[in-house]
Amino acid sequence: MKTLTRTFSRTFQDRNLGFITQACTRQTTSRVGFLLLDNFSLPCFSQALDVLVTANLISPGAIRVQTFSHDHTEVMSDLGIPIRPDTPLTEVRLSELDLMVICGGLRVARTLPHWLTLLLKKLSKLPVALGGLWNGAWYLGAAGLLDGYRCAIHPEQRTALAERTPYATVSHDSLVLDRDRITSATPKGAFEMMIGWLSCGASRQLADAVLDTLDGNQSKPRRTHKPQQPTLSKALREVIALMEANLEEPLTPAQLSRVVNLSHRQIQRLFKEQLDTTPQKYYFQLRITEARRLIQNSDASIFEVSIACGFVSCTHFSRSYSAFFGHPPSREVRYEL
Repeated sequence: MKTLTRTFSRTFQDRNLGFITQACTRQTTSRVGFLLLDNFSLPCFSQALDVLVTANLISPGAIRVQTFSHDHTEVMSDLGIPIRPDTPLTEVRLSELDLMVICGGLRVARTLPHWLTLLLKKLSKLPVALGGLWNGAWYLGAAGLLDGYRCAIHPEQRTALAERTPYATVSHDSLVLDRDRITSATPKGAFEMMIGWLSCGASRQLADAVLDTLDGNQSKPRRTHKPQQPTLSKALREVIALMEANLEEPLTPAQLSRVVNLSHRQIQRLFKEQLDTTPQKYYFQLRITEARRLIQNSDASIFEVSIACGFVSCTHFSRSYSAFFGHPPSREVRYEL
C-alpha cells in the first residue's frame, strides 16, 4: 500500500526545525572562543553558551566551543562561581577560530592590559570575527578595533565608550551585528547575538532550530531573524492558546467559536489570512508536532503519547506520524533523559 505523504504549513515547518538532523545542516564545524575576564558576566556567558550547546545537540559537531583566560587559570565570574577554561591561549589554536568573544561584566576592570591589546590586534589580522558581552565592546574599542563599526555596550559604560572611541557608533540597542564585529549589552542580547551569529556563521536552518527549541513561546513573531513571520491578531492568538491548552481532548469548531465568541467562518478567515491554513489543519499539525516533542523528550510510551495528543486510535496516530515525518513513531529518536 502506498504511504501517504503530508507536509507541514509554513508555521509548523519552522516549529519542526527543532528536530532537524545533521544531514540537513552544514557539515563543517564552526569554532567559537570565549575569553573570560575576571568578574565576567556569567548570565551573559551562559545565554550565549546555551545557544551553541543546543546547536550541537541538534546537529552534533556543528560547533566547537573553547574557553580561554589570560594564563589558563580559573576565572571568577560576577556571581562568585569559578570557571576553568579548557584551552590555553596559543596562536595556533586562535588562528582556527571563527569567532572570539570577549566576556566582560559590571565589575570587570575597565583597563586594557598589554597582553589583551596584543591579543586583540593579532586576532584582528586573522579571518576571525570579534565579539563582546556586557562591556566587551569597551576592550575592542580601546584597542582601536571598532572604528567605523556600530556596537552595543551596557548602559553603564555607553557614554565612556563613545568618548573613548569617537569613530565608532555606540548604539542604544542591546545587541549589534555589524560585519565581523558582534556585541551585546545584556543577557537577552547575548542570546540573540549568538542566534544571529549562528545564522550567518554556521547555518540559518540550524539557527532557526535552536531558536525554536529554546523559545517556549513559539507562536510569537521572531524579531531576531524572522521578520517575515506575520504578527498575529489578538483573536487568533486566543484561539491558538485554546488549542495548545486542549491537546488531549481537542475542542470542536463549535466549542472554539463559543469560547472566543467568534463564528466558525470568522475563525477560518483569521487562519487563512494570517497563517494561510485552516483551523483544522493547524490544530492537527499542532498535535502531531507536540507528539514528536513528547516522544523525543520523555519516556512515555507511543500509546501514552497518542492519547496525550488527542489520537484515539494508535493506528491512525502511527499513519499520520509517518505521513508527516517519513517514519513511524516507534523509530523516532529519543534523547537521553
